Amino acid sequence: MKSLKLLAVILIMTLTSCTTVKVVSDYDTKVNFTEYKTFAFYKKGIDKASVSDLDKKRIMRAIEAELVSKGFTKSNNPDLLVSIFTKSRERVNVRDNNFGWGFGWGYNPWFNGRSNINVNQYTEGTLFIDFIDKNSNELVWQGIGSGAMKMKNVEKKEERIKEFVNEIISTYPPGTGK
Repeated sequence: MKSLKLLAVILIMTLTSCTTVKVVSDYDTKVNFTEYKTFAFYKKGIDKASVSDLDKKRIMRAIEAELVSKGFTKSNNPDLLVSIFTKSRERVNVRDNNFGWGFGWGYNPWFNGRSNINVNQYTEGTLFIDFIDKNSNELVWQGIGSGAMKMKNVEKKEERIKEFVNEIISTYPPGTGK
């Protein structure tokens, strides 16, 4: 019974670990973030992002929706400029799931010389969202989200991008927590 519980816990951890977005943020502690009310996208920065123009649009739409939900207004004369940066890398997970019952290390009467090895290859994407003070032209806040990019179709891709942006922007403004 204990091994069934252990198997269930491992399965749940495996399934949830692939869907989560790991987020960190950093900011200038001298900045009063309550003064920022308007935003615009920083075209020079966004043009440098190494994703397709369609994905840039998806990311920008998701950022705009999150900021508007936080009370910001998109403006031609903004307080904050929003820029993005992306990177990705291929990852491989190899797991040997030789579960069974036995009498200690190395002995498993049900082993029969077979092993259950799972190999999972995926793309890990990282999205950086930068908030730049328009007047000083200095970075004041940066949120970074990393996670598996499982995109079988356009709808899944859009959903995953929204999840990334939501998780990252949820840490803004600093000190509010999630």
